[in-house]
Amino acid sequence: MGPTPGYHLAGKPQYCSLRLVAFLLIILLFVFFGEAAGKPISLHVVTLPRMVYPQPKVLTPSRKDVLVLTPWLAPIVWEGTFNIDILNEQFRVQNVTIGLTVFAIKKYMVFLKLFLETAEEHFMVGHKVNYYVFTDRPADVPRVPLRGGRRLLVLEVPGAARWQDVSMRRMEMIGSFCAQRFLREVDFLVCADVDMRFRDHVGVEILSQLFGTLHPGFYGAAREAFTYERRPQSRAHIPRDQGDFYYMGAFFGGSVAEVHRLTTACHQAMMADWANGIEAVWHDESHLNRYLLDHKPTKVLSPEYMWDEQLLGWPAIMKKLRYVAVPKDHQEIRHR
Repeated sequence: MGPTPGYHLAGKPQYCSLRLVAFLLIILLFVFFGEAAGKPISLHVVTLPRMVYPQPKVLTPSRKDVLVLTPWLAPIVWEGTFNIDILNEQFRVQNVTIGLTVFAIKKYMVFLKLFLETAEEHFMVGHKVNYYVFTDRPADVPRVPLRGGRRLLVLEVPGAARWQDVSMRRMEMIGSFCAQRFLREVDFLVCADVDMRFRDHVGVEILSQLFGTLHPGFYGAAREAFTYERRPQSRAHIPRDQGDFYYMGAFFGGSVAEVHRLTTACHQAMMADWANGIEAVWHDESHLNRYLLDHKPTKVLSPEYMWDEQLLGWPAIMKKLRYVAVPKDHQEIRHR
């Protein structure tokens, strides 16, 4: 009778050596791909200093009036659902740096000063921040006093004839700079629109591997009412019987590696559409929604983080308005 398959005539030694080789290969692959993804950025278990804070109550939900957890167990961030002191300590111990990207192209430069000033007042206070300003007018970038540990970096990029092209090329440029420098310089990346201002605290409670923000106009709507791209010819297409939420293209982010994947995928999808002579109804936002349907975000931000009080008022469920639209004439800004 011949030897049992997988064993040498000598018995166990070769079997053990094969297991050892396989184990070492797995470790090498883990180390390689872990390094390739950039610096470790997920929330690790860390040792916190002694802290005194209210005890969480298992039988007392943090909010009874809104959904606070998605069906895939991602938290939905509302005021009252987190303790910022605990979170600040967790991220402080990890010594994270957050990148904030913003595009000030053509006449949108007029919004940059207020954006930066209010960010210094409310965005990631107490943490290291790199502001990445993409602009075709580097000489016009305003000088804004910055807190310690915060830097403003100007990235010169070409302008575009249409505001839609600026919006769509944003994915390409963010993805490109993720590979070129963001992976080395920051741990998390937040991608924001410039024609907004920070009105209240926006801190580390938003940080996660991948986050999106609920659109203020659709957070209470049925999926059939969402303004997804409905044409099957587009790579952004979402059928009427699919969809979780409608996400706003003006505020999203995550780890640099995940933002790189998102922006690269959206750019590739837009290029495929362009080759087929189609442009998604809401441009990069349509592709963002398709991506976040297929790649569920690990955290969802409530409309507190994206609001327009002029259009929507201030409903009772919004305990705070954190990041809000600046009143403007869209047609005048977009076509000048």
